[in-house]
Amino acid sequence: MSAVVHSFVRPESRFIAADVGGTHTRVGLVRAGGSGERAVSVLAHRKYVCADYPSLAAILADFIASQPACAGIDRVAIACAGVVLDDAVVNSNLPWRISLSQLRSELQLSELQFINDFQAAAHAAQCMDPVDSMLLTPGISDAAAGPVLVVGPGTGLGAAIRIPHRGGTVVLPTEAGHTAFAPGNAREVAILRWMQQRGASHVPTEDLVSGPGLVNLYDAICALDGIEPSLRAPAAITEAARRGDAPAREAVLTFCALLGSVIGDLITVSSAKAVFIAGGILPQLKDFLPHSAFHARLLDKGAMRAVLERVPVRLIENDQLGVIGAASWYLENVSEQRA
Repeated sequence: MSAVVHSFVRPESRFIAADVGGTHTRVGLVRAGGSGERAVSVLAHRKYVCADYPSLAAILADFIASQPACAGIDRVAIACAGVVLDDAVVNSNLPWRISLSQLRSELQLSELQFINDFQAAAHAAQCMDPVDSMLLTPGISDAAAGPVLVVGPGTGLGAAIRIPHRGGTVVLPTEAGHTAFAPGNAREVAILRWMQQRGASHVPTEDLVSGPGLVNLYDAICALDGIEPSLRAPAAITEAARRGDAPAREAVLTFCALLGSVIGDLITVSSAKAVFIAGGILPQLKDFLPHSAFHARLLDKGAMRAVLERVPVRLIENDQLGVIGAASWYLENVSEQRA
């Protein structure tokens, strides 16, 4: 999941960390935290709209040019959804292709490392202050020791598992968003059939549990009810749901229920003892969660219910999460090599 490390860096030195998504890229100038600080210190941070730039190299070049403190820095850690196959990042949600060798050449980098975005998020979760999260399971706040699941619906659906191991942690990135969508009731079966009628032999979970997935849910509900869809963006659907628009509200509540079901499945597979939902579009929907079937669907796993009832779920609300995660992984990786 990571590019080969080409040089050695002192943990206290500055470097650039980037969190690359299908919609936004967040870039930070970072260093290891000092005494009394958090593990990662973010010295500068900027959020970019991916579609406004012709390439990732252009975004990073703009950030470097805009920050005098970046002068001479030629080491970058990138967190991005997908996997590296040979030299390219395999990701269907990015607006442009990422070639690691080309990126290294264009920016004249001495070191470039790549990790899965939710692998980074899992590293960041252990750096987060409790004030950066919102408890979604009232009365269930304490977690037993064991694996931690980090999941988030954004442009796609990402997930990673952090496992305690010999005094440290091992993080397993996943491509959980590409697993087959599993409906939980008759209405969701109808939605699945509507998706299949559009030519999809395989309907991945993230086609319904993500930002674009919310739009798909809205379109499906409108089609099933014979209503002409008028909303084309997740934010517009969410706002319409708040105004009482029936198909928009059903789409949002169905989204919350499906997210709960997916998280319950992932807990069951990973034996996670705690869950962090890492941003994405969920902060826009958090006021709907208490009025949805989110937690009921998370628990509705038959004999596993008694286990799932003890798993706390938190929503992380920190726009720098991916940058902190990429930096945290980078520093830990350097530390392991030095040992």
